[in-house]
Amino acid sequence: MADGLGDKLAAPIVARVALIGLGLIGSSLARVMRRKNIAHTIVAADASEDVCARVRELALADDVTTSLEEAVRDADLVILCVPVGASGAVAERIGPHLKAGAILSDVGSVKGAVVTAVQPHLPEGVHLLPAHPVAGTEYSGPDAGFATLFLNRWCIVTPPNGHTDEQALATLVEVWRAAGSNVEVMAPQHHDLVLAITSHVPHLIAYNIVGTADDLEQVTESEVIKFSAGGFRDFTRIAASDPTMWRDVFLHNKDAVLDVLGRFNEDLAALQRMIRWGDGQSLFDFFTRTRAIRRGIIAAGQETAAPDFGRRGSGE
Repeated sequence: MADGLGDKLAAPIVARVALIGLGLIGSSLARVMRRKNIAHTIVAADASEDVCARVRELALADDVTTSLEEAVRDADLVILCVPVGASGAVAERIGPHLKAGAILSDVGSVKGAVVTAVQPHLPEGVHLLPAHPVAGTEYSGPDAGFATLFLNRWCIVTPPNGHTDEQALATLVEVWRAAGSNVEVMAPQHHDLVLAITSHVPHLIAYNIVGTADDLEQVTESEVIKFSAGGFRDFTRIAASDPTMWRDVFLHNKDAVLDVLGRFNEDLAALQRMIRWGDGQSLFDFFTRTRAIRRGIIAAGQETAAPDFGRRGSGE
């Protein structure tokens, strides 16, 4: 097909899926599951009546409800698409209503804290398989989703140590591959360290840079907006991401984030010394080494060389 997702599956992978939370990720999952026939029945649940009304208008699911308990009843696969900090409370509500053999997953960018918060609330026979699709935009809500969000992006599945049902894992991996993702399986704690450097700390830096510009008394807000160069514009795109989600990310992955920030501060201090002492050769060598990372990301197909983070004309 023209969108790159390929044809519909001949038969659904799961009979009934429940998506809890219909923001960017949840609504994109609903769209691609419908588009590819990944699930026979799609149930959407959100605490917001307004969100549910919009999901009905968009015809994203077969059933839409504000009752989390009703949504998960008889579901073969339940995916929590809620902020990381809400995962435990949601699991406590739905746990008694999950059927034996059901797979419970999520889409949060922190995994260790999710396992700790969710696992105690699950009955025997329910398979907890957290996951993290490494894809997204700065937009949120059911209108923000699109079926190709996960296409050629990585989804990291993080089975809790010693609690992996191989058939359940194979099913979840098949679901994400059908949605267009490349899939990697790793331990939750290793995932959190990897994402601290590739996502969490970069977001923190972006928030800080934009905040610094806002606080700089010698530069007016109109000048910041009028004379924004490409680098600052890219930072503002990242800093426009959902504040609730990112608050929870930093609070629930604080150990890994603080470890990486410590290393970052050491490297930043080294750069300060190079600039202070006019060490142009060291600066050039450092920038040359870091430039290779960007080229590697492009070569791996995770980005294009186009400006504006490669999003011009991409639908994102």
